[in-house]
Amino acid sequence: MTRGDSRQGMQPIGKILEEFNWDKKKYISREFQDYGYRLAEELGDLKRKALYIKFAKELPRPLLEEARTFVKDAYNVKNKARLFMWKVNQLRKAGNKYQ
Repeated sequence: MTRGDSRQGMQPIGKILEEFNWDKKKYISREFQDYGYRLAEELGDLKRKALYIKFAKELPRPLLEEARTFVKDAYNVKNKARLFMWKVNQLRKAGNKYQ
């Protein structure tokens, strides 16, 4: 084996840094942050992940789960995030079921 053959599996540090995903799960230390981030990811709305983290912290989890499953079960949805927000608003107006 020559010296060049033993390094065949190594990559330059620049290439590794280019491929590293810097935005994935940054500074998540609490469960509600993880839930909010996963919710934003599932709805395809990472731009507003702070809003979903806030929802996960302040709103009852069963309410969020019901809205999430409603969106998940919906057929041919153009904007999952908008449908989710509509359902959350509808459930909050419905009453004290989740209080």
